[in-house]
Amino acid sequence: MELKLTITAKQREFIKATAREVLFGGAAGGGKSRGQLTDALLYALKYPGSKQLILRRTFPDLERSLILEHLSFYPLKNGIYRYNSSTHRGTFKNGSTLEFGYLDNEMDVYQYQGAEYDTIRFDELTQFTEPMYLYLISRLRGVNTYPKQIKSSANPGGVGHIWVKSRFVDIGPAGQVHTVQTETGKPSTRIFIPSRVTDNKALMQSDPEYIERLEQLPEKERRALLYGDWDIFDGQFFGEFRREKHVCKPFAIPAHWRRYVALDYGMDMLAAYWIAIDERSRAWVYRELYEGRDNGKGEDGRGHIIPAAARRLLEMTPPGEKIYCWLGPPDLWNRRNDNGKSGVESFAQNGVYLEMASNNRVAGWRAVHEWLADSQDEHGDMVPGLRIFDTCPNLIRTLPAVQYDPRNSEDVATEPHELTHAPDALRYFCISWTSPAKPPEQKEHTILDYFKLRDAPADPLGLGDDIVVI
Repeated sequence: MELKLTITAKQREFIKATAREVLFGGAAGGGKSRGQLTDALLYALKYPGSKQLILRRTFPDLERSLILEHLSFYPLKNGIYRYNSSTHRGTFKNGSTLEFGYLDNEMDVYQYQGAEYDTIRFDELTQFTEPMYLYLISRLRGVNTYPKQIKSSANPGGVGHIWVKSRFVDIGPAGQVHTVQTETGKPSTRIFIPSRVTDNKALMQSDPEYIERLEQLPEKERRALLYGDWDIFDGQFFGEFRREKHVCKPFAIPAHWRRYVALDYGMDMLAAYWIAIDERSRAWVYRELYEGRDNGKGEDGRGHIIPAAARRLLEMTPPGEKIYCWLGPPDLWNRRNDNGKSGVESFAQNGVYLEMASNNRVAGWRAVHEWLADSQDEHGDMVPGLRIFDTCPNLIRTLPAVQYDPRNSEDVATEPHELTHAPDALRYFCISWTSPAKPPEQKEHTILDYFKLRDAPADPLGLGDDIVVI
């Protein structure tokens, strides 16, 4: 029997991906579910007796999407493939099986206790919780030599948006395999393969008005489903953040730009940002220090005590780089019970002289909004007041991830706590008074300087230093 399959370039990339964990997704209509089913079919045919599990969050979703679609192109003739609707299991002539399942709640994972699969597939991964995903990883095992993978597809949004983004999107550039440390401490590999509706040529031909319908959605849904934007979700506090607009490639900061350092300090995390102000009062976040007790760079596993924190701040500041102001949170001015000193005194004794930033949270977050907003530049283009070098990954990761405080819509939620350190440091800068850089002064040259530049005899006309050349 001849089997004809048509796939997109992105689906091919997904099928050929060899990383332990693979995420295929982004925009709606990118052919993700079809890619999953095609990959599952090819895997089953290639590896006789293999076992695969493919999951959706609810049975109605499973039935009206994956089950119906796979029956439209799987080889049902000649007994090559049979599907049992009562057990939701497909069986191939070579002994391979494809099981269709769903997880209504986190307790449902235990129905797979003791099961073994060569490949586990999550369709619409952002609809699942992280504990569901982590438990099912433990079912990925077997005595054969077949490749063992978790292969998922997803759109931005949903209950699992943040953890999926953190696990796949924030680890590095898309389309590249990244080696990461898993929850068990062992290394593994992950890859994110982005897709857009324009990658799906078949859909574009059969339904050319699909993009137009997506464009009519509200902004958040449009950005997520049409553009595959992972930096937006329900409850997001900084909805105006755009990676393509607020993040830029590094460049050499001019020496005359006014430089600030804003930091958020605690024993669990030291987050600090070097920020330069140009002549038009635009801010450029150009350096990041983000170290805590969990990354092995603190002392005795406790995170940074103040002397170590000050040392790291100074180590990160090149010799000769003039910092106009070091900004710290007000709680560093509180005196400690153990030695009567304040945190700011300890920083000063170790060479970092801090000025107090306001801790008015509502006003501070409002200031961050204002810095992120667009204004007209010298060319008439609308550009944001603050941009971030792409060498500051933790600020880029956490700023769009923080959510509204459910008790105060003008404040940021303090949980998850790990997300708050970098935005807090940025807030201390944004609420503080800053002034633009002064253009470097034009040096005045005398007529003698002019003759020297021209290799002429010194003062051939006897003019002295009375004539100035601008």
